[in-house]
Amino acid sequence: MSTTADNETLKPNGPAAAVLVASGIGTFVLGLLATLNEASTDVNEFLAFTDDVGPLSGKTILAAAAFFLSWASLGYLWRARDLAWRPVLIATIVLLALGFLGTFPTFFEAFADE
Repeated sequence: MSTTADNETLKPNGPAAAVLVASGIGTFVLGLLATLNEASTDVNEFLAFTDDVGPLSGKTILAAAAFFLSWASLGYLWRARDLAWRPVLIATIVLLALGFLGTFPTFFEAFADE
């Protein structure tokens, strides 16, 4: 922990960094599952947790689980650490970009199982 000139104790940034990286991981998992859903009928069937919603139910549930599990894990590991922001932000932006890419129909339809 670091202190300011007023001797006020600052909290470590590890928990905040954990939620940023976890958001990237959750988004990446959603994009990956959207692409895999198009690429394989087996994945499509696996992701259909409910017939009313279809494979969207599995994609969103698993992406949310990835977010919460990675947030809890990284939050615990980084709870008392003060991390450099640059690598955290780069990792988050890369994961977000890849996740968003995987959700665009132009991209995932290129992998469609025909």
